[in-house]
Parts: sequence; structure tokens; C-alpha cells
Amino acid sequence: MRISKLVPGFLIALLILSSVVIDTEVSASTLKEMEQKRNVYENKKVELNNGINNKVTELNTNESKVDEISGQIQALDTKFKETNDKISQVEDEISETTKEVEELHSSIAELEKRIEERDIVLRDRVRALQVNGGSVNYIDVLLGASSFSDFIDRYSAVSTLLDADKKIMEEQKADKDQLEVEKKLVETKLKEQEERKDELSSLKASLDSQKKEKAKLVDALKVEQKKLASEKANLEGELDEVYEISRAVELEIAAEQQRQIEAARKLAEEQERKEAAAKAAAEKQAAQAAKAAQASKPATQSKAPVTAAKPSSGGQSTQASKPAPPAPSMSGGNWTRPASGRFSSSFGYRTHPIHGGQRLHAGVDIANSVGTGIYAAGSGVVFRAGWHSSYGNHIMITHSINGKTYTTVYAHMTSLNVSVGQAVSKGQAIGTMGSTGASTGSHLHFELHNGTYSSSSAINPVGIVPL
Repeated sequence: MRISKLVPGFLIALLILSSVVIDTEVSASTLKEMEQKRNVYENKKVELNNGINNKVTELNTNESKVDEISGQIQALDTKFKETNDKISQVEDEISETTKEVEELHSSIAELEKRIEERDIVLRDRVRALQVNGGSVNYIDVLLGASSFSDFIDRYSAVSTLLDADKKIMEEQKADKDQLEVEKKLVETKLKEQEERKDELSSLKASLDSQKKEKAKLVDALKVEQKKLASEKANLEGELDEVYEISRAVELEIAAEQQRQIEAARKLAEEQERKEAAAKAAAEKQAAQAAKAAQASKPATQSKAPVTAAKPSSGGQSTQASKPAPPAPSMSGGNWTRPASGRFSSSFGYRTHPIHGGQRLHAGVDIANSVGTGIYAAGSGVVFRAGWHSSYGNHIMITHSINGKTYTTVYAHMTSLNVSVGQAVSKGQAIGTMGSTGASTGSHLHFELHNGTYSSSSAINPVGIVPL
């Protein structure tokens, strides 16, 4: 009769527990999807950041090209100005030479006039010679003198005429030579200046053409800069959106974790209530049994002889395979030892056995043979169960102990017996020991985290979990 009365209570407890497990599994499934979504957005962030960095590099490269070409344009401007100054200088020289030419033309006109006048005199002398038979007999002129005084006069006249003819001829020749020299000098100077002007004009045109080409290149680079800046701005805008979405996902994950923590709390409360109910029922049943035994006890009681048990006739067989190490004894309270074995490494900084260097060992190590059983250190909900490059096969469990949240980590396992979202009780078998991930031998790496799991939330489990 008492058993039938207890059945509804157990059914209600079972229904509540199953609802908690179902809700937790749904929550964990949702949490896993969110974490996958977060990983997608994290990868997108990396991709966008790489794209932005590439655009910045391209912008800097283009900016350097623009600066370089702008410097070349500035140098061309300087040469262009120098060439313009030289052209102006040559044009001034040409102007001066033109004035000189005009002055030479005046001088040449004077020379030509003198030459023409001398030509007239010389032509008159030639005509005089022709009239006199083609020659002038100066001796006859001298011998025809009537007196010595007349002879002297005649001699002076003849000498003067001879000297005049000679001087005229010399001057005529000198003027003609000077005319030729001055004409050639002016022509050469003008030619040189015109050639120099043409060279400078050609250089100016070349510089102008180079300047225009450089300007076109700068314009093209500026267009490219504008395009790259626009693409960079688009990537930054997209990155901002991804950050916003990522933040929203982080908030959703935090909310899901809180729901999971709440589920673990409800599970702990339900288990405590169930244990208390079972304990009360057991105490009540024991009290009733004791009372019934006391009532049926006879006045006198004889002692029954004690007989030794006889050994079995059949011999006991020995096991061929080595037995698995025994499970650690269950501790009272909220926590129990997660595995049997040798305490091989403590919490704190140490030289890493694989990577070297001083690193924080965020947990404790319990060494034993491969296949040694691993048990939940406390009641809770499985938060993660799977593979990690460092932890290897690992399990994370969220616990709610006296209203406070903890997370335990079990790493380097060879097998996993639970899945994400599953509710587990203290001392429940969750897997076996191994040496997966970054490990140098078979052992359990056990961590205790204050609150939800993070790289900075690990605390020393010694003194909290009986190890």
C-alpha cells in the first residue's frame, strides 16, 4: 500500500527531470547552432579585416605612386620653367641681334654708299685713262715742267694722284672685306640663335607632352584611389554589420548559456529534493520496520548456532584479461573525485612538456592506464562534448552549486559516453581516460572554472573538489 502511494511522487519527479533534460537538450542544440553561427561570423571578420588590410596596402601603394609621379611632374615643371626662361633669354638675344643686324644694315648701307662713290671715282679715272690712250705718262708730265718749281709742283701732283688711287683701292678692298665679314657674322649669329630657339621650343613641347602624360597617370591613379577608398569603406561597413550581428549572436549565446545554467540549477534542486524525499522515505520505512520488529520479538530468544559456509566444490576461475581500475569512492557533498589514479601535476605555472616555456597549467592531472573510467565531479548539464586540438576528446559540464555556477573540464579522453545537453549526476560515468590531443601519456586533465568556461576563468580545484 505504501509503495503504491510513493509511485505518483516518483512519476512526478521523473516527469520534472525528463522535462528539464529535454529543455536542456533543446537549449544545448540551439547553443551549438549559435556557436557555429558565431564561428562563421568570426571567420567573416577575419576575411573582411584581411580585405581591408589589402585595400589599405593598395591605397598606400597608389598614394606612393601618386607622390612619386607628382614629384616627377614638379621636376618637369621646374625644367619647363627653366626652358621657358632660356627661350625668353634667347628671344631677348635674338631681339638684340636683330637690332645689331639693323645697325649693321645701316653700316652696310654706308659702306655700300662709299663703295659706290669710289666706284664712280674709279670709273672716272678709267675713263680718263681711256681718253689718254689707255695710260697716263707721268714722266711726260714731269718733263713738261717749265721750271724747277713747276717740276716740283708737277711731281707733288703726280704723287698725290698715285697715293689717292692707291688709297682708294685699299679702302675699297677693306670696305668690301668688312662688308663680307659683317654679313657672315650676322647671318651666323642669327642662324645659331634660331637653331637654339628651335631646340628649346622642341624641349618645351617634349616637357609639356611628358607633363600631360604624367597628369593623365595621376588622374587615373586618383580614380583608382577613389575606387579603392570606396571598396574599403564598403568592407568597413560590412565589417561593422558583421560586428553588430556577431554581438547579437554573443548576446544570444550568453542568454542560452544562462538558460542552460538555470536548467542545471533546476536539475540540482530537483535532485536535492528527490534525494531528500528518498532519504525521508527510507528513514520512515526503517522506523516502521524497527517498530514492527520490536512488536513481534518473543520474550526469550535462543541463539542460533553459527555455521561456517562451505566452499564451493567448483574451483574459481581467474580472469584472462586485466581488470579495469576501480572507480573512486563516492565523496559526500556536492563534489567527488573524477577518476582514480596518481595525482601527477598540480594547478599553476610550469614548463610545458610539449611546447616548452613557462605556461599556466589551468587544471590538475590524474594519471592512470588507458580505459580508466572518468566520472562527473558533480551533477550538471553537458555543455560541450567533442574534439579540440589541445584538449583532444573532452567534455565540459555546467554545474549549479548552492546558486553558484561552475564549469568542469575533462580532457585527453579516449572515449565519450555522454552528449551535449545531457543531464548527468555526480559520480556518473562519462567516458574513459586516454592520451588524445596535446598529451604525453594517459591521464585525465581536469579543470574547474568559476562561472561559464573561458580562458581566464580557471581556478585551482584543490580544496573544492576532493582530489
